[in-house]
Amino acid sequence: MSAPGTSDYRRQEESITIAPLDRQLGDRPDEQLLTLNMGPHHPATHGVLRLLVTLEGEVVRSCKPIIGYVHTGIEKTAEDKAYWKAIPVVERMDYLAYYFNAMAFCGAVETLLGVEVPKRAQYLRVIHLELNRIMSHLVWLGTSALDLGAISMFWYCFREREKIVDLFEFSSGQRMHTRYFQVGGVFEDVPAGWAAKVSEFIEEMPRRADQYTAMLDHNEIVLQRLRNIGTVSEEDLLAFGVTGPLLRATGNPWDLRKAEPYSSYEDFEFKVPVGTVGDNYDRYKVRLAEIYESVKIIDQALAGLPEGPFITEDRKVALPPRHELSTSMEALIHHFKLVTEGFRVPPGEAYYPIEGPRGELGCFVRADGSAKPARVHMRDPSFVNLQALPLMVKDVYVADLIATLAMLDPLLGGIDR
Repeated sequence: MSAPGTSDYRRQEESITIAPLDRQLGDRPDEQLLTLNMGPHHPATHGVLRLLVTLEGEVVRSCKPIIGYVHTGIEKTAEDKAYWKAIPVVERMDYLAYYFNAMAFCGAVETLLGVEVPKRAQYLRVIHLELNRIMSHLVWLGTSALDLGAISMFWYCFREREKIVDLFEFSSGQRMHTRYFQVGGVFEDVPAGWAAKVSEFIEEMPRRADQYTAMLDHNEIVLQRLRNIGTVSEEDLLAFGVTGPLLRATGNPWDLRKAEPYSSYEDFEFKVPVGTVGDNYDRYKVRLAEIYESVKIIDQALAGLPEGPFITEDRKVALPPRHELSTSMEALIHHFKLVTEGFRVPPGEAYYPIEGPRGELGCFVRADGSAKPARVHMRDPSFVNLQALPLMVKDVYVADLIATLAMLDPLLGGIDR
């Protein structure tokens, strides 16, 4: 048998050539799309999140987030507890932003009570909030790099994260869910030597952040995975109610610390980092830049930390000092009433928004005059921001879906709460 000629080879090549995509879908559309579940138990979903993904080959054509697998009923539980006893419950929603959860709840209750928080307590709150913001961003950066295949970054970020939770343990006695924020101020003053340790940390943190930048900004794989991926316009994000670094990555500088200052944030000089494109790379750069700005705020708060009380002196709201219980009958009565019944809040309702690591975190409280809230509802940014995921990942590859979900920084504890 004679060897095949050039024309025979050409016919074989043409016989296996894949038809153009539009012709494939036109011929047999039902056979080209695959719908599958990603999660709810998947290391890249950053929690118990189920994504119903429709694929065309490796291209995502649609994505539907399905939540509710870890629902804890925290809001309803808080309504069955006295106001000050609800704080440990509220802290456990977004478990990477426990100081922010407590701040939003305490702020709403303080608004209803008309309690004035001492200046020292406001500054101590700011220091702990910004340390918590850095810690949250470090966990996000380490786990996001892990999703891209960079395991070393995970260990580097958690090295600094451990130093922050050590500071939390030093000031409150707990590493997580500290219950340090109290209605009217903070639970107790910071111990001797704590401020020096914070100063030591914020002196080191910018150098560590420089190292993260050097490792990631010049990594071609990271740049290919993030640039021009998951781009969404400012108008689309605003329509979804998205806030925080995701919105600021599009160039919108909305930040509640500047727009509606609380807890003396108006006393501090800092910038609001914004992006230009609104892609995954801008989301990464905005969060990284926020670490530097948080360090500046902490430095200013430490330098200007006022003297004075760390909690309101209204004994009907705050527990009296322990040393007074053995000498003052009035202090003993107030302590007994607060521990057993709690304080009563005048009827009314209040919404208290703050700038969390993932965007606007707000707490709505309705009081009916009793010692328990009639209604507690949290506006968690992870819940709101998750709406934008289907728009971000439409027509990208599966690998880009993983990277985009990581840049979204969702916390399922806050989403399901």
